[in-house]
Amino acid sequence: MHLELRHLRTIRAIHAEGGLARAAEVLHITQSALSHQIKGLEDQAGVELFVRAARPMRLSAAGMRLLRLAERVLPEVEAVAEEFGALRQGRAGRLHIAIECHACFDWLFGVLEQFRRAWPEVDVDIRPGLAFGAMPALIRQEVDLVISSDPEKLEGVSFNPLFDYAPMFVAAASSPLAAKPFIEAEDFADQVLLTYPVERGRLDIFTELLSAARVEPRAIRQVELTAVILMLVASGRGVAVLPDWVLREVRYRPDYITRPITAKGLTKRLYAATRSEDATEPFMAHFLRLGRSEPVKLQRV
Repeated sequence: MHLELRHLRTIRAIHAEGGLARAAEVLHITQSALSHQIKGLEDQAGVELFVRAARPMRLSAAGMRLLRLAERVLPEVEAVAEEFGALRQGRAGRLHIAIECHACFDWLFGVLEQFRRAWPEVDVDIRPGLAFGAMPALIRQEVDLVISSDPEKLEGVSFNPLFDYAPMFVAAASSPLAAKPFIEAEDFADQVLLTYPVERGRLDIFTELLSAARVEPRAIRQVELTAVILMLVASGRGVAVLPDWVLREVRYRPDYITRPITAKGLTKRLYAATRSEDATEPFMAHFLRLGRSEPVKLQRV
């Protein structure tokens, strides 16, 4: 039996409208064409699908079986058609994000909340488990955007600049380093350095200062959460280097001191890596605009 979607639509329309004339209007075909279609379907099935003596016209037991199939299949087909239409118009899509920057959660959720309201049909997700293999996952299309401060030359990948930030030193107010106007590499030699649990090559304090100066902290303690790092700093259990947007509030609290790294200070740039062909998608372009403007507001607090 060769069953087409138009057959299921016909069964559904006749059942809903109670007759051929009204169903033909709904389906935008002539009544004679509809009758011909029904006869052809019944010839294929080898059974009658309608009780023709009934008024209004109603389905036979075999016709009801097809109606149940139509009610199951057609809504799914129509949903996919609507989704594809939204994709063509740029209203829908997928934005799965991997983050190489632990501290980025501080500003990312605010950006995503605004993005969600503007693009309710875009499937948004954060994939934390892919942080250590984010770029290969982007190329394999497992994620659609990677937040990173380490641009690479990768074929088919664009690193879209977001904003500049300053890695800042933070310690307890009672620290002897509070007397210094800025922090140098040698100041870390007798400190317990609190870091996120990532490799040194992705920590600003090593890539921008300590590795080149060949200075090793007295100890390194890895901590998953920013709030816990700050709690340990306040209690004198260690020092940390965090982006300026993370320290927007603690720099005014009496438990902490914050200082620039080196006399000139350090500056880093954050990027959103995307597949090159995706960067101009309307929803992706809007996310990039939000990612350039919203975090800067946190730096000004």
